[in-house]
Amino acid sequence: MDFIFTGNTMLTQYESERYSRQIKISGWDINAQEKLKISSVFVAGAGGLGSPVIYYLAAAGVGRIIICDNDKIETSNLNRQILYTPSDTGKWKAEAAAEKISSFNELVDVRWFTETLGLQYLDIIKQCDLILDCLDNFEARYLLNRMSHEAGIPMIHSGVSEYYAQMTFLHPGQTPCLECFIPENLKKETTGTTGAMAGIAGTIQALEALKYLTGTGDLLKN
Repeated sequence: MDFIFTGNTMLTQYESERYSRQIKISGWDINAQEKLKISSVFVAGAGGLGSPVIYYLAAAGVGRIIICDNDKIETSNLNRQILYTPSDTGKWKAEAAAEKISSFNELVDVRWFTETLGLQYLDIIKQCDLILDCLDNFEARYLLNRMSHEAGIPMIHSGVSEYYAQMTFLHPGQTPCLECFIPENLKKETTGTTGAMAGIAGTIQALEALKYLTGTGDLLKN
């Protein structure tokens, strides 16, 4: 599957108006916004973290968002997965998220996949500018980490538990990898979390992505 941008990379008048408030940020100009327009991000997980990540990246004008999630929406998701409503229960998360984002910002090219995360996604990841780890288990995170290194594509890791969150920007060749930070014998899996904590963490994750893609701000490396 080819994800190369071939259309007009310059901002239209509508785009300039829609994104005008962020274009006024120090260091974030028309050129930075045009970088976002031609950027592709791979979002692994469309749950508690993925919901704010996907929403705010679309709001900011990231050109292409690729969503990978193999779960369907359950009632117990609704306390934190803010992209969804009770009427979405039973739908694929990736598909429902893509529908919401396409309605919210028609300028964003959204692709979605429901197949379990695996090496079959490596060719897609190689065509992206950034990976966002919005997963909920370390087995999948370690696999995504390995694909990040093989592709040479940076990854933003985040995780939440109860009232706590963790996050770091992982850049192959510049920072330690996820397994260096959190080796197998130190990882902890938990199931309880507050929706607000997932929202805070996912929003900061989106902010890190925007800083990287526009070349503005300091990143949470190391």
